[in-house]
Amino acid sequence: MDLFPIFLKLTGRRCLVVGAGNLAESKIESLHAAHAQVTVIAPEARGRILDMAASGELTYHQRDYHPGDVADPKSKYFLVVTATNVPAVNRTVYQEAVANDIICNAVDDPPFCDFYFPSVVRRGDLQIAISTAGSSPALAQRLRKEINSQLPLDTGDWLTDLGNLRREVTQMEPLNEERKLLLHQLAQREVCGFDQCPSRVIAREHARTNPLPPELKP
Repeated sequence: MDLFPIFLKLTGRRCLVVGAGNLAESKIESLHAAHAQVTVIAPEARGRILDMAASGELTYHQRDYHPGDVADPKSKYFLVVTATNVPAVNRTVYQEAVANDIICNAVDDPPFCDFYFPSVVRRGDLQIAISTAGSSPALAQRLRKEINSQLPLDTGDWLTDLGNLRREVTQMEPLNEERKLLLHQLAQREVCGFDQCPSRVIAREHARTNPLPPELKP
């Protein structure tokens, strides 16, 4: 199966989760972490989900799913996840989403998914996502653990410094092949926050020999 890998911005997007049990909880947490506006529909909910609803982190409707919930014109859902323990309900939700051009994931039911939740390794802004297209979530989890054990814990901090240095370079130098090569070189070196960091010295020396033309300077 050919899948399109993508990191999607969900900030402020309306997302619906049908179900509030064990299967749904991690999906709700993932959507909330991405700053989506999450609505949950379920007759019962786990304690963590109830706490999130009480604190205003999500909207919880304590009831069964009703046909038409997905297509509610007032809600205008961007994305739907269905994670009940009733396959017929999950498939009904999926079919309604498809009919309304809304992407949907039926948890643990690959044929009824427009996308899959990957196993993710995180270090600050760095995310490494692993998908098996629903064939073996266990394998994806094993690979995540292996990568996580090998990736230094401070990789996120290093990435932050590298990102700051990249912005400095792009403000100092015009877009050309030399700048591209420099950025690749810096990504292989340790970057730190202090002014005399060796990578920062390299970047400044490079900028002196490849300055921005006056009309492009900020």
